[in-house]
Amino acid sequence: MPTDIPQPAFVLVRPQMGENIGAAARAMLNFGLERMRVVSPRDGWPNPKAVAMASGAGRLLDDAVLVDRTVDAVADCSYVFATTARQRGMTKPVMTPERAMEVAREKIAAGEKVAVLFGPERAGLENDDIALANAIISVPVNPEFPSLNLAQCVMLTGYEWRRQSFEVPAETTEMAGSDWATAIEMDKLAGHYEETLDEAGFFFPDTKAETMKRNLRNMWSRMPLTRSDVQMMHGVLRQMVRWKDKG
Repeated sequence: MPTDIPQPAFVLVRPQMGENIGAAARAMLNFGLERMRVVSPRDGWPNPKAVAMASGAGRLLDDAVLVDRTVDAVADCSYVFATTARQRGMTKPVMTPERAMEVAREKIAAGEKVAVLFGPERAGLENDDIALANAIISVPVNPEFPSLNLAQCVMLTGYEWRRQSFEVPAETTEMAGSDWATAIEMDKLAGHYEETLDEAGFFFPDTKAETMKRNLRNMWSRMPLTRSDVQMMHGVLRQMVRWKDKG
């Protein structure tokens, strides 16, 4: 059974190729969307090519609602989006996928049911389909080549739904089992290098020694090192000294 988590239904209107239906199912499940509705698929239903392409998302196809008419696919919905790249001569709000999924989230949170229509691969939705919609989703693609594959359009819209529905940090750092080095650890690293470089006669002439040491410490402070990094840098310097002594 589809998830009970509130979410929009994605409606594939007269899809032509089973492979694209399967790819759309995979794209939906990537972003936690499980309510697929299929309107009059050209090659019949169930479709073995769709199942093969869906891979691990095959259960979406098993639970998909199959209907003959677009109006039946959205009969229980109070707000419907239609995806199209062409001007249709209809007065409707035109939204980016980002804005559309923001509106969808607000309406679903208020208890409404929302659907998104995706047209067949060759020509997209017909005007009669779009007439059923409250708003249009238009992806800001290259105007000289606006055609999007069905699964691509599903993925773009699904991504925006996921982004609107879950707090996702814009940037994170994988620490690989370590922690950031502390100020005292960085100070000890700087001191280790200063002492060793001083013994090697690096700080020359004496009049510039303090400035050179300060520049080195400033360099260390700019480097976002982990504790593992600091340990490695200590080890590098110790090994270089041992190698020199052997020579």
